[in-house]
Amino acid sequence: MIIIGEKINGSIPKCGAAIAARDEEYIREMTRIQDQYGATYIDCCASVNENELETMKWMVDLIMQETDLPIALDSPDPQVLVDAMPFCGDRIGMINSVSGEGDKIDIVFPAIADTKWSVFALLSDDTGIPADVDGRMRVFHNIMKRAEEFGIAPNRMFIDPLVETLGANPDALETVCECTKRIKEEYPTIHVAGALSNISFGLPGRKYINIPFMTLCMAAGMDGAIMDPTSRDMNGVLHGTEALLGIDDFCLDYIEAYRDNLFGPLNRD
Repeated sequence: MIIIGEKINGSIPKCGAAIAARDEEYIREMTRIQDQYGATYIDCCASVNENELETMKWMVDLIMQETDLPIALDSPDPQVLVDAMPFCGDRIGMINSVSGEGDKIDIVFPAIADTKWSVFALLSDDTGIPADVDGRMRVFHNIMKRAEEFGIAPNRMFIDPLVETLGANPDALETVCECTKRIKEEYPTIHVAGALSNISFGLPGRKYINIPFMTLCMAAGMDGAIMDPTSRDMNGVLHGTEALLGIDDFCLDYIEAYRDNLFGPLNRD
């Protein structure tokens, strides 16, 4: 599972306060702990209305000092994402995100066309989020057509079928899983990823929704997630699911993760 660590995001109140205070140690610590718990990418989202690019540079510099992991540059403004790419130097990262809305693709795809950068693409367009699978597949095909125009290979694409909260949409799981299956059938090398915790927004005991949702999405073919890698419950179930699905041959990764204390009891012999 490709894990995009979500903890450095200004929309999270504690992180937002740290960004406002220019608390370097908080950003460093969140980088180190996500690296320790197996993140594949470190998401970097300033979530500020003013001086976003300057704030992104400050955050990226701190992250790069603490880890060799690639960074997922995260902003709703596509121009900020493109302008922030040089902050990563020679390190190949991810753009988070584009969609079929407005001119996002026209700004981002030319900038990454001749690079090895990946891109996170949401299945929405100027009409909003399609209500059904067929509508989201229509957006998907439009995005892939544009990616082909710019020579962006499917294995550089992370497609987000858009996770909606279960409390508002009883079909949220079915829609995501069916989109995932159809996308992977058409493009076996493409990545399908989503913000898993969206499924439980507004509900109590959120992990009891998030964990089985992750398992069912993985069984449908999802191979990436924006999530908190430091959640020991999520980490344990993720490794267990990979073992059960045959992704982790002979449970070797599961055993290693347990030995590294990434899940299970915090204090054990």
